[in-house]
Formats: sequence, C-alpha cells, structure tokens
Amino acid sequence: KEITDPVEIEKIIKEAQVCRLAMVDGNKPYVVPLSFGYEGESLFFHSGHNGRKIDILRNNPTVCFGMDLQGDILEADVPCKWTAQYRSVIGSGEVEFVENPDEKKNAFRIIMAHYSDRIFEFTDEMLKSVVILKVKIAEISAKKSGY
Repeated sequence: KEITDPVEIEKIIKEAQVCRLAMVDGNKPYVVPLSFGYEGESLFFHSGHNGRKIDILRNNPTVCFGMDLQGDILEADVPCKWTAQYRSVIGSGEVEFVENPDEKKNAFRIIMAHYSDRIFEFTDEMLKSVVILKVKIAEISAKKSGY
C-alpha cells in the first residue's frame, strides 16, 4: 500500500482540499482541518492571530499533518472485508511563523493558488490581519488502497 514515488505523493497533496494539522497541547492531542498551500518542501496555512491553535504552536511548534483523497466504498460478503479506496499522505515538521511581509504575501499566493487559477493582490491590511504558518516537511509518507 505504500507509495514511494515522489510525483504520486505530490499529486495527492495538490489534489487534496483539506489538510489536518495535529499539535500537542501539553499532553493532549489537538487537530484542526485547514485550507493550505504547498510548494517545494513546505506547507503553508493562514490563521487568525488568536486562538487555541496559535497558543499551542507558540509553545510547541512540532506538528503532524495528514490529507487524503477518498474513493468508493468497496463492499464484500463479509463485514470485516469491507474497505474504502483512498490515497493519503502523512508527515511531520515544525511550524515557523512567517513575519516578513514579502514572504507572507508569497505564502498567501501559494495558499490561494492551491484553490484557484486567479491572481490575487494582498494589501498590507490583509497581511496584518492574518498569521501565516509555514511547515517545512521533515518526514512524509503515503499510502493507497483499492486502486
């Protein structure tokens, strides 16, 4: 089930619509679904300035992420043999808070390019209103089933 081809892994990332970002809040796991962008070896996310996610990441920048593409449910005669088609990516890294305005603007473009072919302009006011998070991918793996 393991996918080792980097091109196939990148294809899953580019087709995924949501990335789940997992964090550690003290001794408790915390995961949030986020829109994202991907370029090179990094994922980019945007967020408000305040909230549990930001508090956690300022204390512990280590994260795990996951995204998947779901296919059909594959039925069988025996309940335990039912399965689903899927392709998934899981990885880890550390969050960096992007502060430089030009880097924030570029990261925002990467995020928007994941969802649209349109070109967007970002004002200084827009950039000040959000936090941009960058995860440099340290480890990544992928799987598929039913294909």
